[in-house]
Amino acid sequence: MVSTKAPEDAYTAEPFLPDRGGLAALRKAAADCRGCPLHRDATQTVFGRGAAGARVMLVGEQPGDQEDRQGKPFVGPAGKLLDRALEEAGIDPADAYVTNAVKHFKFTQTGPRKRRIHKAPTLRETAACGPWLAAELAVVEPELIVVLGATAGKALLGSSFRVTQVRGTVLEEEIHGRRERLVPTVHPSSVLRADDREAAYRGLVSDLEVAARVLS
Repeated sequence: MVSTKAPEDAYTAEPFLPDRGGLAALRKAAADCRGCPLHRDATQTVFGRGAAGARVMLVGEQPGDQEDRQGKPFVGPAGKLLDRALEEAGIDPADAYVTNAVKHFKFTQTGPRKRRIHKAPTLRETAACGPWLAAELAVVEPELIVVLGATAGKALLGSSFRVTQVRGTVLEEEIHGRRERLVPTVHPSSVLRADDREAAYRGLVSDLEVAARVLS
């Protein structure tokens, strides 16, 4: 009997990864990924951007509305805030590789205009996308990973990760077979939602200054 099971039912991107090639090959293959159901509603895959060999990799949660429309990570309000914080901390955004743990936008639609509201990916969806993140790490081989928020932290460090417990510290862990140094911090979108936005922003910059010292 021939199975009619859809590829996304397996919840893994593994079959969609190319056998060889660098970031360009990965990006091209990811455009056709159906490793989980999130591809159905998203406009497109939003793969990482930056150069192979970048010293620092920034890993966020998932693309937002603007990222989904433009096909690039961190181009919306949170991305602009992140660039400003990086520069203030002494890290050139142009020298970083930026990506997300999940490559498709997950959302709900509300109101008469059907505005798309971000919805957090599940652990299963995050795990399904894990092979893409592992492949990016293998190609870029960053000196440091900056972990932006809880979803990225759980994708890299497991479900027990708590950003509030380890933010602004330097961790050394084995990630996808490589010994990595990581500095966790909050996701820049949380700064935009904070009651005291200035204090939240200062906290983000302070954490990124720790990352800058590691790279210096």
